[in-house]
Amino acid sequence: MLKKSFPCLVVSTLLIAFLLSWTATTMAMAPAKAPRPKKKPVSNIPKVEKSEVIGFALYTVHDNTLKLTAQLYPLEDSDSQTVRLEVKEDGQWKEIAKTKIVNPGWTAPFRIEKWDMTKEVSYRVRHGETAIYEGVVRANPTDKDEFVVAAFTGNSVNERHGGNIPKKDIVANLKRINPDLLFFSGDQVYDHNRHYQYWLKFGRDFGDIIRNTPTVTIPDDHDVGQPNLWGASGKVSRAGGASEVGYAKSAEYVKEVERAQTSHLPDPFDPTPIQQGIGAYYTALNWGGISFAILEDRKFKSGPLGLIPKMGPRPDHVNIPGFDPKKIDVDGAVLLGERQLKFLRHWAADWKDAEMKTVLSQTIFCGGAHLHGSRNNRILADLDSNGWPQAGRNRALAEMRKAFAFHLAGDQHLGTIIHHGIDQWNDSCYSFCVPSIANLYLRWWAPLEKGKNRQPGAPEYTGEFHDGFQNKVNVHAVANPEPQENRDRLTTRAAGFGVVRFNKKDRTITMECWPRNIDITDPSARQYPGWPKTITQADNYAREALEYLPTIKVTGTVHPVVQVIDQADGEIVYTLRIKGANFRPKVFKKGAYTLRVGQPDGVMKEFKDIDSLPPDQKKELIIDF
Repeated sequence: MLKKSFPCLVVSTLLIAFLLSWTATTMAMAPAKAPRPKKKPVSNIPKVEKSEVIGFALYTVHDNTLKLTAQLYPLEDSDSQTVRLEVKEDGQWKEIAKTKIVNPGWTAPFRIEKWDMTKEVSYRVRHGETAIYEGVVRANPTDKDEFVVAAFTGNSVNERHGGNIPKKDIVANLKRINPDLLFFSGDQVYDHNRHYQYWLKFGRDFGDIIRNTPTVTIPDDHDVGQPNLWGASGKVSRAGGASEVGYAKSAEYVKEVERAQTSHLPDPFDPTPIQQGIGAYYTALNWGGISFAILEDRKFKSGPLGLIPKMGPRPDHVNIPGFDPKKIDVDGAVLLGERQLKFLRHWAADWKDAEMKTVLSQTIFCGGAHLHGSRNNRILADLDSNGWPQAGRNRALAEMRKAFAFHLAGDQHLGTIIHHGIDQWNDSCYSFCVPSIANLYLRWWAPLEKGKNRQPGAPEYTGEFHDGFQNKVNVHAVANPEPQENRDRLTTRAAGFGVVRFNKKDRTITMECWPRNIDITDPSARQYPGWPKTITQADNYAREALEYLPTIKVTGTVHPVVQVIDQADGEIVYTLRIKGANFRPKVFKKGAYTLRVGQPDGVMKEFKDIDSLPPDQKKELIIDF
């Protein structure tokens, strides 16, 4: 057999050798091809003139300190790396500060102390010889009876969700409202790899109103390039997708995002970095007589991966019928973390320059939806919400209600008003989750049973419920998507924005929820069903009293601060600036209490060993200043 095939083998070998030689010669004679260029990431950053390199600027003023961050377009190496800040005095522009541009990200942060908050001041940011960006730093609106916040979340850039539709309708309505503060609760940028590019677009969309209005922006998961964020105090993420525990992007990327979005906020309460050198920005802002606590919901939060069993197709979704919510409220699961709870405790007791208090954060402290992504995807619990871990949720609400604080947030892709409970329904704060600017991922509140103790005439989906974690929630309003949710890509996808009106004179809070593409001054314009809704400041700690302390009657000062301290453990029960001069403090157990009454920036009088009284017994405590 071998002898028979040998001649064929020789011929085949000679033929292969000839072909190889011919190919090599031909290739040598052919012109060399250029190497294939590496694929570059797509960038849509507009090329701007030197006079237009300052994109926009964000600012806040707190405790006589102006924080302002200018955002620039990319510069050439030969361009100046210095940015100047000028203010107008007596009709003339005066330079008051210079700062170096910080990279990556092309930000220029300013911090000006001893700022006169009583005056409106025109400012301008300058770069080089021709770039000028002008705006107005407002006077502190302490004399206004009504303080107005406009609030936003979820700025999808996807064309299918209306992300490419101009925001001119929102800006026009903001100019009609003229809010005292703008609040963007997160997901200002939905691109997971090009924050800088879309942050510049955010400035182009909202710059006309931001330049003249104090603005709070806080990043959420999509801003830092993740579908969910379980920050775990800065841990490096080793997983992918929705199961990521820690940060998936580099620390430099995360710090660039936080620098762009938060460096204009008041100085952090505790700036100690977390792991990887990532900063912390949680802080307080006092403006117009309203004290805001600005939180970081995700930065310290534990992730479910490795902590609790997976109970659905996604690590953040629970889909197993009959699961026991108590078994996932495990030791070691963190929500806000001890640092932020300490901050909330301090903030709740500090009423200097404050008449009312509000918490600003990324999302609400419960599971606020049943259907996720489509009407056919019902889940039992969403671990990405602040309803989990339950113990951490309850600790956060317990600190917030000590200040009778209202809660304003976003993230849920669904506008809601919810009254939260810890031990009983309605014993804690109200939250307003505002709808998305452009809604990426639809959700619905669609309970299978009727709500209990509903308001007269209210829909059956409102009232008292347990969420998927058995947290107590009283739902007052929901802006569910319409049946044909993609008809106009915005309104039928339940897109819009929120407005909150704090009436300092009446101590009431009115929530408004507006759709997109309307003129809110038009008499025919309608809010989403269930809005507007007005509550009182006291509703944010509507816990039922067991006993009372003597009625306080104050002379010599108005609207004093009252602090109640339980002498059994030294814990502050609550602190509140009362309206008027008379107040009957409620307490929640029988015992001896300390009362502190007065003005935080003046005289505070202390009264110890005050015994509580049954509801049907009354005494008076006369306090003269």
